Amino acid sequence: MSKRVLVLHGLGGSDYPHWQAHLTADLIKQNTVVSFPAMPNRDNPTLKEWKEFLKNEIEHFKPTVIVCHSLANLLWFHICDELDIKLDKLMMVAPVRNEELEEAKTFFPYPLPNDLKSKEVIIAASTNDPYMNVEEAIRLQSKLGVGMKLLEEAGHINADSGYGKLECALDWINREEECEENA
Repeated sequence: MSKRVLVLHGLGGSDYPHWQAHLTADLIKQNTVVSFPAMPNRDNPTLKEWKEFLKNEIEHFKPTVIVCHSLANLLWFHICDELDIKLDKLMMVAPVRNEELEEAKTFFPYPLPNDLKSKEVIIAASTNDPYMNVEEAIRLQSKLGVGMKLLEEAGHINADSGYGKLECALDWINREEECEENA
């Protein structure tokens, strides 16, 4: 099955020049099948509405790779136990601490699932993210038992903190294992 990448934005969306918009364009340029839907009520979301939307999108699109930013990570934490899916890759960029955000109250508190439903998972975090500091990111990474890429002084890894492109995201999605299983 060919690669099918689902890109999920956080609170307020990830319009151009956000790195997710660039990533989507770069994936299209290389002929990768990609979906970058606008989540409903992106400025004042409810967990129930986002979960229903995501379930429908997954059923329709059948992704093999999911890329989450910010609040979309929390959405994944809430929904993955409800899904019968096994992704090849899951990228979780700039997750937020488990502390209520006024604009997205229904997402808190969030669970930490035992199974993230992916063969390979990476967290990308920043040394100065106002929504999750380095120590919190390392604790989350440790609890989930996944890999992590730590970006220096990258803020919330969004357009406001200067991330119009995040080359490591495209590189990670495109990376193929050199050894085949059962070879």
